[in-house]
Amino acid sequence: MTKPAPPKPTPSELEMLRLLWQSGPATAKQVHQAAMQARPDMNYATVLRLLQVMHTKGLLTRDESQRAHVYAPAQEQDSLQTNLLKELIQKAFSGSGKALVLAALRGGHVSKKEREEIQALLDQEK
Repeated sequence: MTKPAPPKPTPSELEMLRLLWQSGPATAKQVHQAAMQARPDMNYATVLRLLQVMHTKGLLTRDESQRAHVYAPAQEQDSLQTNLLKELIQKAFSGSGKALVLAALRGGHVSKKEREEIQALLDQEK
């Protein structure tokens, strides 16, 4: 029997995941403080509710051994990004990774520094 695909996070959930990937496991208060740096309008109740929903969906694990629950991503960043990228390539680029890369390069989504890093990686592969 195959394992069900992990749920896709919403943009707000991805924002919370990015914060947790950067900081490591954290309480809702710690996540809220980190979120406030990018979005000062974000209130604590919203962050807490979002973390609870994400836990229910299986996007986060929750350590309930202490009074303040500690949340952590259920999936590694690379793994989730790879799954989302595969889906994007299938849906938007008819399964062509080359089309995705060309769209990113031609669409101005890649900085000069990033282009140099990509070129260095390609040169190593030769």
